[in-house]
Amino acid sequence: MKKANIGLIGMEVMGTNLALNMESKGYSVAVFNRTALKTETFAQGRAMGKDILPTYSIEDFVSALESPKKIMLMVKAGKPVDTFIEKLLPLLNEGDLIIDGGNSYYKDTMRRNVDLAEKGIFYIGTGVSGGEEGALKGPALMPGGQLEAYALIEELFKDIAAKAADGLPCVSYIGPHGAGHFVKMVHNGIEYGDMQLIGECVWVLKNAFNMNSKEIADIMLEWNGDGDVLRSYLVEITADGMRERYAGTDEYRVDRTADITRMKGTGTWTVQ
Repeated sequence: MKKANIGLIGMEVMGTNLALNMESKGYSVAVFNRTALKTETFAQGRAMGKDILPTYSIEDFVSALESPKKIMLMVKAGKPVDTFIEKLLPLLNEGDLIIDGGNSYYKDTMRRNVDLAEKGIFYIGTGVSGGEEGALKGPALMPGGQLEAYALIEELFKDIAAKAADGLPCVSYIGPHGAGHFVKMVHNGIEYGDMQLIGECVWVLKNAFNMNSKEIADIMLEWNGDGDVLRSYLVEITADGMRERYAGTDEYRVDRTADITRMKGTGTWTVQ
């Protein structure tokens, strides 16, 4: 039976989109999820007819992979990462590779890297930027860990990554241990700071200048310019969101949107 080039654990939208991205670049992908229903739904839906192998036990998942085995975790940061590492370890051999593509705290990644190195297992903490669409069409990737470990996954990462204007892939080896997740943490912290500034601008335009959502969107696009150095994707999508209305009404969606949101912790880690 043909072995898969890479395995991916975690069938939420980021995991499924990354699996589809990998498959579209010519890689065979074995997938696994803690709850079998999500694996089955993916297999019978978006993965139907593709070179994606659904598995329903951690043992079958690992045995489906070519050696050295390359496994990417797309699970919630913290305890779930450690839990899967514990389950995988008895099934892996020296020289196999685990990649953590979640938003893990860089000090956790450093700990895992050292612990696994003592057991002969490579470990790469990789920042993945670009959201759901980026995972499917091309993310920016920030891998950190042993350089020899990165060599095992470099070609695949370059194939699935977004491409810059000059055609170069948006991936680069960041450094040892937790360097990749450290850079992703700082990246997120800067982004959240930008988002707060944009949010405060919207508040001032609405409450001090009595502008409606369309007027705010128009002025933000004007500020954004057309190709100049200040052009911002965040400003652009904010303006797009400000224009959205409820179907069949003149009411803007943003007028019913709460001014709070959940977070994954990377912004807080940055300021610490």
